[in-house]
Amino acid sequence: MEHHYFKSLEHLGDGAELRLTEVIDNIVFDDRGLLPVITQDSETKEILMFAWMNKEALQRTLSSKRMTYWSRSRQEYWVKGQTSGHTQALMNMSFDCDGDVALCQVKQEGKACHTGRRDCFYLQVDHPNQRVLIKGEANFT
Repeated sequence: MEHHYFKSLEHLGDGAELRLTEVIDNIVFDDRGLLPVITQDSETKEILMFAWMNKEALQRTLSSKRMTYWSRSRQEYWVKGQTSGHTQALMNMSFDCDGDVALCQVKQEGKACHTGRRDCFYLQVDHPNQRVLIKGEANFT
């Protein structure tokens, strides 16, 4: 799929400004109305998790500065930490060159993964030995 709006931005130089509403109106949501979101610790740059947002979740996140995702399984909005207390405060948001992925840098309080681990990417591939290793202890408290 050709993303004409984002293609038209490629020639712009450092410091060029765009209206946020214009960019959001041109974000490329998938056929379910969803945008993939990579969540990263703003200080350590560690990738914490991957989730989805629809346009409303994106707007709620920007207005509240609290990460709000769309739960595909529950079909409802999900404010990170609302029940667990493990919150994510939005520090920075950017979009990729095609406008079809968001990167959100957050201040993570507590654990990012529902398993109680620091991040969701704890299944470490050990390709030479053809196995997957678990990194980090689960802590459900």
